[in-house]
Amino acid sequence: MKMITAIIKPFMLDNVREALSDISVQGITVTEVKGFGRQKGHTELYRGAEYVVDFLPKIKIEAAVSDDMCDQVVDAIRNTANTGKIGDGKIFVTELEQVVRIRTGESGPEAL
Repeated sequence: MKMITAIIKPFMLDNVREALSDISVQGITVTEVKGFGRQKGHTELYRGAEYVVDFLPKIKIEAAVSDDMCDQVVDAIRNTANTGKIGDGKIFVTELEQVVRIRTGESGPEAL
């Protein structure tokens, strides 16, 4: 089992959610986060004053999937969230040792 964590631009969330639904990903967790990567934020002008925005708004999507779906999920996120511009985000894939469904007590791949 794998945990796929993707950091994407906020306006791409609906497209990514639809792409994941199309390949039968059963559940995702979405969190609004802030951060920066190589772009190091940017400057904006407000009422004549220039100020630096250090942390940019992003969306973090987490999905626990079976090993055989991992590449398909990563490809779906990558292809959907790609704008070709700086700040598109990152995808992290980590190994899950154990998953337990609280309601039923199921564990392992059955809990997904």
